[in-house]
Amino acid sequence: MNVTIKYAAGSDIGCVRENNEDSAYAGSRLIAVADGMGGYAGGEVASSTVIGSLRSLDVDVPVDDLEDALARAVAEANEKLRIAREERPDLSRMGTTLTAMLWSGKHIALAHIGDSRGYLLRDGELFQITQDHTMERLLNPQAGPDEQGEPSRLSHVLYRVLDGREDRDPDLRRREALLGDRYLLCSDGLSGVVDAQTIYEVLSEEAEPADAIRRLIQLARDGGGPDNITCVIADVVEGDPDSTMRDPQIVGAAGQL
Repeated sequence: MNVTIKYAAGSDIGCVRENNEDSAYAGSRLIAVADGMGGYAGGEVASSTVIGSLRSLDVDVPVDDLEDALARAVAEANEKLRIAREERPDLSRMGTTLTAMLWSGKHIALAHIGDSRGYLLRDGELFQITQDHTMERLLNPQAGPDEQGEPSRLSHVLYRVLDGREDRDPDLRRREALLGDRYLLCSDGLSGVVDAQTIYEVLSEEAEPADAIRRLIQLARDGGGPDNITCVIADVVEGDPDSTMRDPQIVGAAGQL
């Protein structure tokens, strides 16, 4: 049985920020979220550069090459950030998170760096499938995703991001998708405001990915919207990617290019 993904992406500036430093991509074989940082313009450049670089992966990649292809693409994106930093001193502090999934049928390569998140809704249960690269998590590695108590200032301090410097390898692993799975990638503008139980309820109740995204974004805005809010949802459905292919969605800073 062939499987493919039904996807949607959305991004919102939130209620406080003056610009959107998030970027996201959703296509038939690639979904990705990047949350930029580094001051006005810097975050936009970082996230849009990485998403713009990775979008070339939205093609039929052999199963045995999934992880290597994704790792190479992330390294190439990081190199583009290095070049941009050298050409523009005003971008010296820029960087971005990245959570990306590359698909080949039921096989997935997952790359993650930073504190954007990946979630999986499977058989009525919600799982966080990424680990935040924050100082809080580094100092308390045994705590589960929702066992760290009230957020501290360390929960916002990242020790791993893509910023054009060396040794910026993401967490990289293989996953296997099952028919009926629903994946959510999001920036911390969502996960830092809307709790996991509420995310679970929305993902369980809304049949269409686009409807779930609109509701999640509104909930984050209702919670104050202190940061940009970006989500990508992919549902694993029966079908052939080649016959069900449609135009990709690019949102946030990358969508403005």
